[in-house]
Amino acid sequence: MITKEKVNAFIEKIPPSPKILKATIILLDQGDLIKAAKIAKEDLALSAYLKNLVNRPIYGFRNEVSDVSQIFGILGVSKSQQAVYNYMISLLSPVKWKLFSLNKATFYELQAQLSAKWQKIVAHLGIKDKDIQSAISLLPASIIVSEALFCEKIEDVRLLRSVNEIDLNTILQRLCKMDLFDICDNIAQKWEMSESISQIINAASGLKPSSDETINMLGKWMHLLLFYTLSQEIFIHAQLNDFIDFQVDYVSDIYEDFLSLMEIS
Repeated sequence: MITKEKVNAFIEKIPPSPKILKATIILLDQGDLIKAAKIAKEDLALSAYLKNLVNRPIYGFRNEVSDVSQIFGILGVSKSQQAVYNYMISLLSPVKWKLFSLNKATFYELQAQLSAKWQKIVAHLGIKDKDIQSAISLLPASIIVSEALFCEKIEDVRLLRSVNEIDLNTILQRLCKMDLFDICDNIAQKWEMSESISQIINAASGLKPSSDETINMLGKWMHLLLFYTLSQEIFIHAQLNDFIDFQVDYVSDIYEDFLSLMEIS
């Protein structure tokens, strides 16, 4: 059994944000894209990450975007803030993944796909809340923490997976009495996100619906997005699809709407 203290120790490694990142996040939260870009340019690694992220095919830019001011201007406040959160998560990404068949490129692809598709969803739903728009960045963060936790008991995990058809979320619960969504919840608290984000994340599990209609609806969209994204061949190969136990009945009322939205380029 992995103790709650050890789980919290891994979560504590999620960077609260170095000086430049914190200043960038504050300025973006204030809606000042010009000053935020000026500060962000001082971090060369952040600038390179933003360029790498937004020039992926999922964002659909015809010409390469390289300047931070241009990137922030195109993305707007909420998407820029989400991109900076994604960079903070990438700082914790392991050099070599042991359980999941991931590397830097495939992890960035996961971040890019989840970010772009979630932005499409919140725009479709008319959501303006910046925390909600950034909430999807918590899921790649929890995958990094899960990898670290699994590596503590790597042989036990491999044995369980070889003998029984047990999904990774169930194994995670057995190891530390927390699942992927509980870890997301803890990271949201560390980043001082609003209580509604924790509720949406829990609803996204498909097993802990909210009595609040709006939060429950967002949870359904996030649940579908996770299953849809992690069911791609690249992420099936990485074994990430084993995390999500698809709750068909939970999302049946929005399933067709979701598929229609995903088909829009």
